[in-house]
Amino acid sequence: MKQTIGFIGAGMTGTALAVRLWQQDYEIIAVSSRSIESARRLSSFVSGCTVCDGAQQVADLAQVVFITTPDDIIPDIAAGVRWRPGQIAVHCSGVHSIDILEPAAGSGAHTCCLHPLQTFAGIEEAINNISGSTFALEGDQEGLAAAREMAQALEGNIILLKAGDKVKYHIAAVTLSNYLVALMKTSADLWQSFGIPQEEAVKALLPLLKGTVRNIERVGIPGCLTGPIARGDVETVRKHVNALAAEQPDRTGIYRVMGLKTLEIALAKGRISLETADEIRVLLNGMGETTAPDYRNTFRDYDLEFASRYLSMSTEE
Repeated sequence: MKQTIGFIGAGMTGTALAVRLWQQDYEIIAVSSRSIESARRLSSFVSGCTVCDGAQQVADLAQVVFITTPDDIIPDIAAGVRWRPGQIAVHCSGVHSIDILEPAAGSGAHTCCLHPLQTFAGIEEAINNISGSTFALEGDQEGLAAAREMAQALEGNIILLKAGDKVKYHIAAVTLSNYLVALMKTSADLWQSFGIPQEEAVKALLPLLKGTVRNIERVGIPGCLTGPIARGDVETVRKHVNALAAEQPDRTGIYRVMGLKTLEIALAKGRISLETADEIRVLLNGMGETTAPDYRNTFRDYDLEFASRYLSMSTEE
């Protein structure tokens, strides 16, 4: 028999989890939130869910208690609740370990983290996107077993993390999801410089973005890399560098940093010569003061013979 579940916090993550778990026959019986409207909204999506006056009432009613508040509030909630032995306290933070649930563990409750590696731009999007996501899990034996069962019910891909992994895991998520938005904005801004409004630019660029994602999925890295650096098209890169320096100097930093990272992938793909790679590297380094990257770790997952030849050439400069 599945354990009863309550939610402290009724934002996008909590609501999406509640709805999808309820659809998998979990009994969602209680919710509280700083916003009574949010709590009522969550309860309206699932039958039999009581809107509670506060966190303690949720903990008194449910066997599994999700703390789905903003990250900074989780320790205060955990410390402020009177936990029962055998309960399971769950948080969904991507950056915090289960250490912040120590007050629950100290009272005999089991603890775990279940973090959906997904982006939630709104309630509807959260509910639609959460099933099938990757779920990062951490916990004690009982807590981890409960988290794994719920992630499997949501048809999720499961990864297990240690406490020391969480910050790096979260940096990776932020870099991919949040900075992708920043890259789209940067590209759309360039289109505005030749008269195309942002909304129209984004609409035009989206098929390119979606095609890139499909290539990553189907071909993998480094094989999916395309474009002038992957082709070794030095003159195209030179035109880019000159145009940005003359007309959009505030964009040179991001182009340079991403270009050097792209050069690493291009080298790993093995379609450009070592001489061409160095030409591009010099062009990109000319956009700023930082010295060239150390490529000694670039090839740790790729062809060591190719890496050896590149490093040999580099040390002869």
